Amino acid sequence: MARGLKKPANPSAATRTPNTARCSNAAADASQPAVFGGDVLASIDWSQPWFAPWRELGEPIAHRALQQQNVAEALNAISNTAKCEVSAGSGDIASKASVSTNSAGLALGDANEVKFVPQSALPEGQAYEDFIFKTAQVPTRDGLHDFFNGLCWHRFPLAKRRLNQLQATEIDTQGIRATRGPVRDALTLFDENVVLMHAPDDVWAALQARDWLRLFVDLREQWQQVHLVLFGHALLEKLVTPYKSITGHVYRVDSHVNPHDEAALDAWLVQDLQPAKLATKPYEPLPVLGVPGWWPANQDRAYYEDVNVFRPKREVVAPQMKLLAK
Repeated sequence: MARGLKKPANPSAATRTPNTARCSNAAADASQPAVFGGDVLASIDWSQPWFAPWRELGEPIAHRALQQQNVAEALNAISNTAKCEVSAGSGDIASKASVSTNSAGLALGDANEVKFVPQSALPEGQAYEDFIFKTAQVPTRDGLHDFFNGLCWHRFPLAKRRLNQLQATEIDTQGIRATRGPVRDALTLFDENVVLMHAPDDVWAALQARDWLRLFVDLREQWQQVHLVLFGHALLEKLVTPYKSITGHVYRVDSHVNPHDEAALDAWLVQDLQPAKLATKPYEPLPVLGVPGWWPANQDRAYYEDVNVFRPKREVVAPQMKLLAK
């Protein structure tokens, strides 16, 4: 059996990230065992197709983190020159977006990069997103989750700042509640699990319809025209130990955007990420190991007939229709 087809029953503590508030202090950090949680970075298989676009940026940082035993310091060490070499050009859209600022906190076009700091730098009781917005510092734990988050800050700095700006605005207006509102929920989902997709209309329509056989079998040739960017850092973390049911949330990139110009893509996201749109949760689910060429088993049609993973679209029944059915 191919490695990773089944979800691990009990992921290791090093790779599992609890979905809890990021408000630990130095005392909490001191209570942890003196073991470098970033050792798991050595298990990243950079040859996998989903990591290939991240490899040039991420592999050297992972090596440095393993040598220094510190993920935050390794993320801080990357030079602007190195990032420019990895990025695929700029473009007019990027130039326009780079001047957009917010006087209350972290500016979209700040010349100074964000700094990655230990988790202990986050004051007890302060929201993680609010701290980043006000200090331009990103609390970073040693492990896969925050490592991939840091890579995304380097690769898509404008989009990450836009997400943070919107999170901070929501926190300022709504406060911290037991449940997030629709905008904060959508922002978190984007940040953690989004796949950016630039694709032909037929492919997008099949994805929206959850017509998996049409999407992956009938339209397989059209996937040569599809460009995917795995943006969500929690999604990247999961794919270190891949299993069939890993599902990303697809956000469609407008057809006029050149997806190979990452600076332009980054800047387009700044313009497109608007609260009203995000509140609608404009995402479509995509089992990522179904992408043609990403997993050997998906060459067979039967792979996509597994309804536990490739689930049909649910019918939405209007409330009045439910009443009539009773």
